[in-house]
Amino acid sequence: MRELTVEGRSITLDKEGYLTRLSDWSENVAIAIANNEGIDLTEEHWEILNLLRKFHAQFEHAPAMRILVKAVKKQFGEAKGNSIYLMSLFPDSPAKRAARIAGLPRPTNCL
Repeated sequence: MRELTVEGRSITLDKEGYLTRLSDWSENVAIAIANNEGIDLTEEHWEILNLLRKFHAQFEHAPAMRILVKAVKKQFGEAKGNSIYLMSLFPDSPAKRAARIAGLPRPTNCL
């Protein structure tokens, strides 16, 4: 377990950096997690993070990459609905990294 201090609160993370309590998430927590990963959140990042949070609220899980790409394409169109675009925002493993920053559990079916 790791801890992250945000606004004087101690936020507990698991060994992979995901929140242990989803209720601890806030925009400031997202910013802190992203900063720890070397990402400065832009409006484009927030579009994806907000989409992920809505997806989780509806389906009760974080989507794996293929489903994430389809959801982004449906919401924002072809230009953003592809893995290259998502990799530019969330390098290495967009589905896992974006879910972590969005305060969601690790996506199923992601290695």
